[in-house]
Amino acid sequence: MTDYLGNLNGDGQRIGIVVAQFNDLVTQRLLAGAIGSLKQHGVAEEAITTWWVPGAFELPRAAKRLAESGTVDGIIALGAVIRGETSHYDYVCSETARGIAQVSMNGPVPVMFGVLTTDTLEQAINRAGGKGGNKGADCATAVLAMSHLPA
Repeated sequence: MTDYLGNLNGDGQRIGIVVAQFNDLVTQRLLAGAIGSLKQHGVAEEAITTWWVPGAFELPRAAKRLAESGTVDGIIALGAVIRGETSHYDYVCSETARGIAQVSMNGPVPVMFGVLTTDTLEQAINRAGGKGGNKGADCATAVLAMSHLPA
């Protein structure tokens, strides 16, 4: 029996982060958590590339372009979709998740889903460095683990 366990050594790793500008009160915190965790695990600051997009719906396209660029070993997609009074929330959440999953499954590098889908702003803030931890930091460790698994 052979077991593979991706390690969290960021030395030499190049990580791309695509971040939604919409709900930036939340996404800035997610980004800070991701960068802090990457650095803590040895990823050099100059090896972290950040791409900003207008909203969560645009994350899959940016992640696809970044993955195909050959400049990164893994990608973290960060966003926050907060339920409103219309069905728009459901469409954005569904298509964003589907798009990011397709990029990760069909692309050359792993893509982590760090898009918060919450009912309230308070819930989002709690998951972006509050009492619920920081999903950006969680995605940082996950992308390092996934990038070290054999092809």
